[in-house]
Amino acid sequence: MKVAIVGTGYVGLTTGVCLAYLGHQVTCLDTDPRKVEALRAGRIPIYEPHLDELLAAASANLTFTVSYEEAVPQAEVIFIAVGTPSSGDGSPDLRYLRAAAESVGRHMGDHFTVIVNKSTVPIGSGNWVGSLLRQARGANGSFAVASNPEFLREGVALRDSLYPDRIVIGADVPRALEVLYTLYRPLLDQTFTAPAFLPRAEDCSAVPLVSTDLASAELIKYAANAFLALKISYINEIGTIAERVGADVQQVARGIGLDARIGTRFLQAGIGWGGSCFGKDTAALIATGRDYNLQMPIVEAAREVNRAQRRRVVEKLLGELKILKGRTIAMLGLAFKAHTDDLRDAPALEIARLLVERGAQVRAHDPIAMEHARAQLPAEDVQLCASAEEALRDADAAVLTTEWPQYLELDWEALLASMRTPVLLDGRGVLDKVRLRAAGYRLLTLAG
Repeated sequence: MKVAIVGTGYVGLTTGVCLAYLGHQVTCLDTDPRKVEALRAGRIPIYEPHLDELLAAASANLTFTVSYEEAVPQAEVIFIAVGTPSSGDGSPDLRYLRAAAESVGRHMGDHFTVIVNKSTVPIGSGNWVGSLLRQARGANGSFAVASNPEFLREGVALRDSLYPDRIVIGADVPRALEVLYTLYRPLLDQTFTAPAFLPRAEDCSAVPLVSTDLASAELIKYAANAFLALKISYINEIGTIAERVGADVQQVARGIGLDARIGTRFLQAGIGWGGSCFGKDTAALIATGRDYNLQMPIVEAAREVNRAQRRRVVEKLLGELKILKGRTIAMLGLAFKAHTDDLRDAPALEIARLLVERGAQVRAHDPIAMEHARAQLPAEDVQLCASAEEALRDADAAVLTTEWPQYLELDWEALLASMRTPVLLDGRGVLDKVRLRAAGYRLLTLAG
């Protein structure tokens, strides 16, 4: 099928490359000429494992352009994957969605076309986009709007795309659902040849399809992300109780996670969630409830627990060091999670700001996100270090803020002597507590 992708951010680029790999003819459109030139040259503007390899494998079916005239008229399916950042009140800013919909409407062909909201958008946005398309075309035209929410996890986005837990499509026009079913048939049946660098799991033989109405598909995205955020905040709240009563929150998480009704995923206690989705989507869900005179107290509580986890890092360091002013604190990790360079709502950035406010000197390292960090962290506030070893040298305390495998593999015994004070706060609950305490570290966690 002929496919157009409007927006080459994280979701748009991943979607376009994967659909091209499946054999569809894909044109990715972006209004930033520099980004398009880089992509044409095979340079990826984001860090995602194996994306460069899949781009090379799919290149015969993939085109990049800045022109709506080139991308849109022949397309049978048009994905809108532009940013929808949070406004001041938590509701999504839809200016980019509006601009994309109006431009698509002006350039669509006369054949039946399915326009897909791939961006995370408020409930009802499908109807709104439909009206924008009609206004731009000057007539009803032969098209339908659909919702196809993404459930990608940064760091494993290609695996989530090629071997998803489910595919959700929503539309109020049956023909649109039929088109999207055809588009995704190779994924649903898993009939494509798996790339050597991303092999298919033995138990992945078919992918469930959820085919529903437009509003339900839009709500599924928000409900899914909010629920995952709830799980993380819940185990972090349990962690505070575990600390008081002397329990091991990791064992508590394992004990409840083995219940099939609960599951083990997203029950890792630590400094909380960040990134581009959970914060934005929970805020949007609360804003949607407000539009209908509804409160969302559970979602609101999850957000507050998450904010509190970042403050607890500073409180734990204060409890151990007594004074932070003039102290040197090493931070290991800046990205909001491992295997990405994404700093959006990264807990490490907020923790660094809180430490600087207390008068601490912060030194930080990240294996991938250093370039992005330079643009966001003033040099006078945070010193970026070329290695973890440099960050730890003469530090009064260290905080593991991102669970990069490189940090787990450090020679911690040898590094002990380089620190001024061997205080180590494991903000992700991933370090070997027995080993580090035996080596002489004063190991802290957020749950004991």
